[in-house]
Amino acid sequence: MKFKQLSMTIAAALCVAGSAAGSATAAGAPKLGIVYDAGGKFDKSFNQSAAEGIERFKKQNGINVFEAQASSDTQAEQVLRGLARKKLDLIISVGFSQTQAVQKIAAEFPAVHFVIIDGNATGKNVNSILFKEQEGSYLAGVAAAMAAKSGKIGFVGGMDIPLIRAFECGYAQGAKAVNPKIDVQQNMVGTTAAAWNDPAKGGELARAQFDRGADVVFAVAGGSGLGVIQMAKTKGKLAIGVDSNQNDIQPGSVLTSMVKNVGNATYDALMQAKNGQFASGVTYKGLKEGGVDWALDKNNRAVVPAAMEKRVNQAKADIISGKIKVVDYRAAGSCPQ
Repeated sequence: MKFKQLSMTIAAALCVAGSAAGSATAAGAPKLGIVYDAGGKFDKSFNQSAAEGIERFKKQNGINVFEAQASSDTQAEQVLRGLARKKLDLIISVGFSQTQAVQKIAAEFPAVHFVIIDGNATGKNVNSILFKEQEGSYLAGVAAAMAAKSGKIGFVGGMDIPLIRAFECGYAQGAKAVNPKIDVQQNMVGTTAAAWNDPAKGGELARAQFDRGADVVFAVAGGSGLGVIQMAKTKGKLAIGVDSNQNDIQPGSVLTSMVKNVGNATYDALMQAKNGQFASGVTYKGLKEGGVDWALDKNNRAVVPAAMEKRVNQAKADIISGKIKVVDYRAAGSCPQ
């Protein structure tokens, strides 16, 4: 029964893909598509940031973009293959979990251009967009340490992979720059793609960290992070959002958000396709490139005092200038103690 449902889902996705591509061709525009990962388009985090870039592109250019979701690695491969067979000009894949699928399908369809966000796939027709998450997370750590009167902060990650460890490591480095003795607690929601969409477990992990004395918990867990933010509100503590600006989910309970400008990456890729441009290889986006940042707006202004704002912005300037070098867990294989 599950296999039958999966097959029907894929068939439906490819059917819609065909109609979407057809409408783009009628307008004489490039045929474009995006495949979201298991978190879904409306995860209020990583995928939703990508979707915002898509909407901006569509509104400005009047060009349709087919949107699909792959709930598993197997489904990603089949959906990507189906789109490639429709001869789309560019297919954007959101999330590291689609990396192997992109590499495989790109090799099968060398005339189609692929962009993988947060994954590193090789091929003459593949552009891999990677972010320097450790830099933005360092700023989140500075803010967390300054807000933590207890000297304890927490981190709830989604799937236990090097990417999420890079967030945690950057966060710890920033926090320890403020308070070398700070206690950084950390937990992961799980080891499979389901870890991105379990807000109940995310909330329970946050509850345990708050109960152990953490004043601030950084949620890097996709949809599961929404449970962390809700728990911060319930406990009268603070959370830090991720990817999208999540300050407005619980105003006053979200210290800041480590913004990952995935929307800008998707928008730029689509604009390049519209203009007939494409460059293979790896593109890195950090603080200097505007790929990551911290969020300060009306929703968190009351919990960010002037001294905190000044110190976080100074750290940002020092990272951009090279004065502060944030260790990337993925490259180093470990985090500084």
